[in-house]
Amino acid sequence: MQNPDILNSFPRVRLMNGPTPIQRLDRLEELLGEERNGVSIWAKRDDFMALGGGGNKLRKLEFLLGQARAEGCDTVIAIGGVQSNFARLAAAACAKTGLACELVLAQMVPRSSDIYQSNGNVLLDRLFGARVHLLSEGQDAATFASNRADEIASSGSRAFIAVLGGSTPSGCLGYVDCAFEIASQSGEIGIEFDRIVMPNGSGGMHAGLAAGFAIIGTALSRLTAYTVLASQPSALEATTDKTNAVLGLMGGDIRIRPHDLRIDGSELGGGYGIPTETMIEAVRVIGRSEGLLVDPVYGGKALAGMLAAIRSGSIPRGSHVLFIMTGGSPGLYAYQDTF
Repeated sequence: MQNPDILNSFPRVRLMNGPTPIQRLDRLEELLGEERNGVSIWAKRDDFMALGGGGNKLRKLEFLLGQARAEGCDTVIAIGGVQSNFARLAAAACAKTGLACELVLAQMVPRSSDIYQSNGNVLLDRLFGARVHLLSEGQDAATFASNRADEIASSGSRAFIAVLGGSTPSGCLGYVDCAFEIASQSGEIGIEFDRIVMPNGSGGMHAGLAAGFAIIGTALSRLTAYTVLASQPSALEATTDKTNAVLGLMGGDIRIRPHDLRIDGSELGGGYGIPTETMIEAVRVIGRSEGLLVDPVYGGKALAGMLAAIRSGSIPRGSHVLFIMTGGSPGLYAYQDTF
């Protein structure tokens, strides 16, 4: 059985137009000069998707909407922070597939400005036709979503609740698929990546990639995630559990342990969604060298970590590094004051 065939037994709604490209960031390499220590820098362009402004959460939503349809649901309730990329793409995916969408947006970041509360992703949420429930400080999003699902059921409809980041075992299958995709593309371009770098928020992307590479037989030590939401120990525990849940869902006996994963806490700063100087510098560097947009909450911090590791030499000279560009550029507009 070919690895991608493993996913065929799971319900899925196609939202992407095939594999996302891998591109070399030669202008970034040129800008870094001697600081890059002979490292070649590549990007997996998961921001390069047509639907809803693009971004990695579409991978998860393919399987989550498939599950929702299989369960007979006609409404999706997605949970996220105010500037949630997942919520934005859930709204877009529902518009595309004809499902009703409601978004439960919690105050996860201490930013109360009008631009943060109404611009960026929130503007697009409404543009895509979602019903937005913007919660007050202290309101519990999971409880609100559950109560709202009950109200929808009482009206004769059925709601599917998509949890924070869509990081359920089913949602994580989208990044199992991405692991298979990277392995195939690596063979095509003749590059074996020594390090694959990504952010770790709710942990679903990291868990899916880890599960996929574990199935392929690729060493998980090649994956480096920078936590942007939880502390390093909490992120490690949660991601290990999620990875094993995905492996269990797919069948087989493979399981991982915490020491198999590499999660770095150096770029978390003051916490989720709180800007750091290194993030700001990283967003500006890739913008001015490559004309690419990296979001300030997830990708910006992971990129900062990768650049620091290259400059310090902790990524060995001559390595091939792949940065997962997760998208989320609409969030930049909510951080106008930061830039």
